[in-house]
Amino acid sequence: MIKDTFKPIPKYMLKLIKEADLKHYPAQDGHTRFYSYLTKFKKQLIRVTVAVRNYRKKWLCKQVALHGVHSSKCYVKDMVFYNVAGYKVGWYEQGIGQYRKWFEGFEWDYADDKYFKIHCPIINKEFINKFPEYKYSAIELYDGNDILNYLRLYEKYPQVEYLTKAGLQSLSTSKMILNQCKKDKKFCKWIFKHKDEVKGYYYTDSIIKAYKQNKPVKVVDRYEKMKKELEQNSNNYAETKSIIKKDEVYKCLDYLTEQNIQFSTYNDYIKACLYLKLDMTLDKNKYPHDFKFWHDTRIDEYNTAKILADKKERQELYKKFGIIAYKYQPMQRNLNEAYCVIIAQSPADLINEGNILHHCVGKMGYDQKFIREESLIFFVRNKNNPQIPFVTVEYSLKTNKILQCYAEHNSKPQQEVQEFIDKKWLPYARRKLKSMVVA
Repeated sequence: MIKDTFKPIPKYMLKLIKEADLKHYPAQDGHTRFYSYLTKFKKQLIRVTVAVRNYRKKWLCKQVALHGVHSSKCYVKDMVFYNVAGYKVGWYEQGIGQYRKWFEGFEWDYADDKYFKIHCPIINKEFINKFPEYKYSAIELYDGNDILNYLRLYEKYPQVEYLTKAGLQSLSTSKMILNQCKKDKKFCKWIFKHKDEVKGYYYTDSIIKAYKQNKPVKVVDRYEKMKKELEQNSNNYAETKSIIKKDEVYKCLDYLTEQNIQFSTYNDYIKACLYLKLDMTLDKNKYPHDFKFWHDTRIDEYNTAKILADKKERQELYKKFGIIAYKYQPMQRNLNEAYCVIIAQSPADLINEGNILHHCVGKMGYDQKFIREESLIFFVRNKNNPQIPFVTVEYSLKTNKILQCYAEHNSKPQQEVQEFIDKKWLPYARRKLKSMVVA
C-alpha cells in the first residue's frame, strides 16, 4: 500500500457517508463519528476509516486510517488512541482549534495493522463482490467488524466459508479451530455434526478437548472454566491450591460438581481445616461425603478457635470496623421501597447474619477484608422487618462489583430481590461511592 499516492474520498462516497451520518445522527451535534468504506488500490482491497463531525453548520469528513487486506501495516493521519479516552481526532487543518495538536501532521504515519481498527459502520460492504477471489467466502454472512481479517483467514483456511455457512461465525475466525479443521478432516465432520452444541459460548480449547475425549462440550467447558478460575484466582484460592496437586485437579472438579459446591465455599472449608491442623492428605478431610455437614462443623470450630486466639485484639478490630462502616454509610439505601440496604456495623453483625442465614459471612475473615477495605458487607432487609436477616451482599471496592449475594443456606435471592439489588441498589451505591471519591 503506497500511502503517498492514495486517492482522497470520492464525491459519490462522501454523499453516501453523509446520508449514513444523517440517518445515524439526525441531531448532527459536534462530536466526532467514524465510518468506513471499501475501495481498491494497487489491486488490493483497502478499508478506509473516516472521521466526521459538524462545526459552525459545516459537515466535515476526512480520512484517518487505511488498512489493506495484504498489508502488515496500517496508516494513520491526525488521530491518536488513549486507553482511557479512546480515539482522538485533530481538526486543525479544517479550522478547528487555535493550535495544531502534537499528533496532527500533513503526512500519513504507519502502525501495526492490529491498531486503529475502529468499530464503525461500513458504507459499501458489497464492494467486496468486485474481487472474484472472495466470491465463495460467505462474507455476506459475516457481521463482525474486522472484514479484512476474515478475508485473510479465508485465503489461508477455506474452512472459514463452511463454518460461517453452518452458523458457526464465532468459530470461523478462531485460528485454533481453523488449524484443527485443516489438519483433521474427522474434526470437521464432528464439528458440523455437533454444530448446535458448539454454538454456545465455550472456550475453543474446550471444543477441541471435547472432540478428542469424546465428551459433551458443556461438561468439558465447565471443567476448563473451573480449572482456569482456580489458576487465575490463585490469591483467593491459595488454600485449595496448596492441597490439590496437578494430577488431582479433575478429581477435585468432579467432587465440586457432584456436591454442587462453589470454589469460594470449598476454599473456606479448606482454610478452616488447615487452621485446625487437620491431615489434608486424607480423602475423608479433603473430600468429605457430606460436605455441608462437615463444612458447617469445621467453620464453627475455626470460628471458636479464632475468637479465643484473637481475644486481646477484638477491641481494636471492632473499633476499626466501626470506622469503615461509618465511612461507607452513604452507600446504604433506605428509600420508600419494599427493601432497604444497610451496611454491617460490627463483626458481631456478621456473625449474627451468618448464624441466622446459615452461611459463612460471620466467619472466614470477612471482617478482616472489611477493615482492609477490600470488600464491604451489606444486609438487604425487608422494609417491614428491617431487623430480620434476609439477604447478604459482598461488594468489592476494587472492581465496584458484587462478589457474592446469598439468602439462607447460600441460596440465590428471589428474582424480585435480585432485580432490586442489580437495578436499583447497585447503580445507587456506585454513584454514592463515586461522589465520595470525588469529594
